[in-house]
Amino acid sequence: MLAAGIKVGPQEYVEADKKKTVYEGKKKRGKNEQMIDEDVALAEAAERARAQAEKAMKEAQEKAARERAEADAKAAADKKAAESDIEDDWEAAAEAEAEDVKESWDADSTENGDKKAAKKDGEDVTGDDESESDEDSDDERISAARQAEAQRKKIAAERREKAHQAALAARSKDDLRSPICCILGHVDTGKTKLLDKVRQTHVQEGEAGGITQQIGATYFPVDAIRQKTAVVNKDNKFDFKVPGLLVIDTPGHESFSNLRSRGSSLCNIAILVVDIMHGLEQQTLESMRLLRDRKTPFIVALNKIDRLYGWKKVENNGFQESLALQNKSVHNEFKKRLDDTKLAFAEQGFNSELFYENKSMAKFVSLIPTSAHTGEGIPDMLKLIVQLTQERMVGSLMYLSEVQATVLEVKAIEGFGMTIDVILSNGVLREGDRIVLCGTEGAIKTNIRALLTPAPLRELRLKSAYVHNKEVKAALGVKISAPGLEGAIAGSRLMVVGPDDDEEDIEDEVESDLTNLLSRVEKSGRGVSVQASTLGSLEALLDFLKDCKIPVANVGIGPVYKRDIMQCGIMLEKAPDYAVMLCFDVKVDKEAHAYAEDQGIKIFTADIIYHLFDSFTKHMDEMLEKKKEESKMLAVFPCVLKPIAVFNKANPIVIGVDVVEGQLKINTPIAAVKSNPVTNAKEIVSLGRVTSIEREHKQIPVCKKGQPSVAVKIEMGGHQPMYGRQLEEEDSLYSLVSRASIDCLKEFYRKEVSNDEWQLLIKLKPLFDIN
Repeated sequence: MLAAGIKVGPQEYVEADKKKTVYEGKKKRGKNEQMIDEDVALAEAAERARAQAEKAMKEAQEKAARERAEADAKAAADKKAAESDIEDDWEAAAEAEAEDVKESWDADSTENGDKKAAKKDGEDVTGDDESESDEDSDDERISAARQAEAQRKKIAAERREKAHQAALAARSKDDLRSPICCILGHVDTGKTKLLDKVRQTHVQEGEAGGITQQIGATYFPVDAIRQKTAVVNKDNKFDFKVPGLLVIDTPGHESFSNLRSRGSSLCNIAILVVDIMHGLEQQTLESMRLLRDRKTPFIVALNKIDRLYGWKKVENNGFQESLALQNKSVHNEFKKRLDDTKLAFAEQGFNSELFYENKSMAKFVSLIPTSAHTGEGIPDMLKLIVQLTQERMVGSLMYLSEVQATVLEVKAIEGFGMTIDVILSNGVLREGDRIVLCGTEGAIKTNIRALLTPAPLRELRLKSAYVHNKEVKAALGVKISAPGLEGAIAGSRLMVVGPDDDEEDIEDEVESDLTNLLSRVEKSGRGVSVQASTLGSLEALLDFLKDCKIPVANVGIGPVYKRDIMQCGIMLEKAPDYAVMLCFDVKVDKEAHAYAEDQGIKIFTADIIYHLFDSFTKHMDEMLEKKKEESKMLAVFPCVLKPIAVFNKANPIVIGVDVVEGQLKINTPIAAVKSNPVTNAKEIVSLGRVTSIEREHKQIPVCKKGQPSVAVKIEMGGHQPMYGRQLEEEDSLYSLVSRASIDCLKEFYRKEVSNDEWQLLIKLKPLFDIN
């Protein structure tokens, strides 16, 4: 992972590996340990010997008892002799055991007794065997520990899966959460203005259940939505079932990219903003690709209808009512632009229709004409969002007790240190919860110190800009303060460790988001370096580069520093064309810029993926042209010439020729193929290079097959063959091709060489003995 351009923490948190490491460290330390004190070792040996002596004494007493019947007279003498023998045995055993005991002690304490035993003369090999068996048993213990660890993880994963299934089973259609909505679109289409206009309600009056500004999102309770859509729901027939609507504040594809969990989007519905005056633009197409990949339903806000010439505005009105007030010319212009938009969507594979004419929401994308300036069409848009979500997405909107959360932003706040802005789409977060999220140095494990939401505007007496919460319930945006959040990655999943969960298993799952992206780098090590601001944007950029067949060698997240440029600099030796840093929505350090310029590494920065692609494509074209220029003397286009007149025999040779096959260009080397009159062997006579081609006294750069005859000047640096001696007028002339010139044509001029010319090259290869 270090090779992939970002340092990621260890991926295998296996307890057995830890044990093995400790074991191996212990073994190494044993080599340098001092021998155990001799007195202690001898004392231990004496203890064992005394036990053996007592056992031998008992056996001797039993033997003496049996012999007492045969020799009563000798009983005392025999007993004394037996005790003497036992004493001798004790001393011998003590002496022999001293070494064995010491060695077994060393083997136990340093697990390296076999090496010490081998150094001693006359030692029994039993010590080595015991040590080897100890090592075998240690390996078995480690293997068993690994198996136990794997089993523990498996059980933990099963337990989590059961809890997930139980949470799914506990959902109810009567308990819906607020849908999460993102706003996407090209720059300057009015995304932010549209969002601002949607927010403009009677919050200032402080009515109950008003719109609240949350961290990274705006929450619209159902009462506010009902009030805002009253103009298009006059008969109150539409029934609101969702508790509200959560709109992500930061418009753009980056926020959408980050709202993901297990590969699917946490965003329930998206609003794609399209400028009706300009149609589909680059970033719009990019957003559509993202929506299609994540299978996210979306509606289209055809914004800026107030720009239609002669439009009569009615503030915050429904679109159909406003359109009915317009004159015929406005109607005609609107219809034309609407048809153009429908055609553009059809070219991208989407069927679209005006929202009030759309009979099938599943097959057709709804187009809602809006104006961010006048508010027209916005009531229709809000009503349609609620209608779509509560009618077609009940399954995904049923409240789930399992925590699903995504880190949207990482930033330092005065008084709280490093904090993370989180969108909680399901479940409950509480103060003190153990959370795990992805960081640049591996998984971050920490405890929630504070759950912060903005203070309501009416509570101006509060000194702090934030309110502390004991717990928060989905769906909402919240700021989390916790220790150790430095290096947290935006776009990471945030998971809570429950009482029955395995923390290491959760770490692995959180890190898998990053490791999956890192595994997508080019295995050959040849490719561009990519740096993005968040996990979501990195994933989007890698997908795009893969589609464009641009190899990626290094990836990273966050600002670009000198170390990232140094990593990219490896390509200067491997593949100079790919010594390029593609930076998507990130800042580049000044020192990194200076180092890149000094080393000749290109840095391309952009906020739109397409712009990065355009910059890189332009760079590759420039590199190709530079290489073509450097190799133009090596590239030889094939041709066969028939001389028709000799104007100058040598130094320089000037002749009139017809181009029989191929094309004759300036700088083409020319040769004749003759037979030696004595040996009959083939001889290649080089005439030099073409320095001038003229027709009717005018210089031309190239003469092709079938064109009128030309006069050709051929010059050579050294001794040039002469017509009438080495050359004859009837000799056919050929372009002098080589293996290197053919390879050069393949690499840089493939598109400029016709099929007939490739066939001619195949004919010329045996003529010049080219393999």
